Amino acid sequence: MLSILTVTLPIYILIALGYSVVRWGLFPRDGMKTLGLFVVRFALPALLFKALSQSSVEDVLNGRFLLAYALGSLLSFAWGWFSERQHEDSFRAIRGIGMSVSNTGFVGAPIVLQWLGPSVSVAFALAMIVENLLILPLTLVLAERNQGGDASPSQLLGQTLKPLVKNPLILAIFSGFLCAVFEVDLPSPIIRVIDMLAGASGAVALMVIGGTLVGLKTDGMLPDVGKLVAGKLIVHPLCVGVFMFLLMSKQPTLCAAAIALAAMPMMGIYPIIGQKYRHDGFCAAALLMTTVTSFFTLLGLMSLLKHFVLN
Repeated sequence: MLSILTVTLPIYILIALGYSVVRWGLFPRDGMKTLGLFVVRFALPALLFKALSQSSVEDVLNGRFLLAYALGSLLSFAWGWFSERQHEDSFRAIRGIGMSVSNTGFVGAPIVLQWLGPSVSVAFALAMIVENLLILPLTLVLAERNQGGDASPSQLLGQTLKPLVKNPLILAIFSGFLCAVFEVDLPSPIIRVIDMLAGASGAVALMVIGGTLVGLKTDGMLPDVGKLVAGKLIVHPLCVGVFMFLLMSKQPTLCAAAIALAAMPMMGIYPIIGQKYRHDGFCAAALLMTTVTSFFTLLGLMSLLKHFVLN
């Protein structure tokens, strides 16, 4: 437990530091958006590109990992969707994505890399493929149902996938994938630039998460938010764990990495996605509670994984 606390505590200290500097007026809240853009458009893509381009083809083409993580995430999404039949489709979809998409880049990668080392760096790249190319489009298509628009499901899917073509994270994943497959050797100055950008992703991303939590409230939402928190921090890793053990039992380190990633808080842009459907208050409250609660749930989960999976 002490060794795990040594890994997780610095992560949450940085989140608390980001919260404090914004809360005390030492850094403007709007400035966190700029830092977030730096992470999303430069630092995190560099980290993903580095993880994939320096991995073996066997690791990159890990179909079993992709299938297990996708099935586990879809099952968790379905749990959130079907457990709220009394609500409109947009709210059900928002609950579904809240239970099935983690903050893989901003929180998951720093924790998992410190805990299990760079050998599992390909895991969060593969997890982000599932999140961005499967769960996010599914969420937006379902959320747009019955919204009064004339677009067909296929048109909605096309509108959802189109921005992904220009997404720096997606471009980094596929370019890193190609470099791994064709064993491309980049010039050393380019590699050093990528390393420097990748190294900046962890601390800056965690500070951004902390800063964005300032001002979020949970008033009057605790029962509904509590169910979503339990779904994200318990149901999602449990679902992913079941399929990982069925399909990836011979690679326990990657299994542990996938389950830990699924146990992270939901993505930082969760309130932004909910805003379009007037659920931003609920999403913000859920993000705050999940981020705080995950400190304790991750300690327990990582301890169990270390004892039962990694030994």
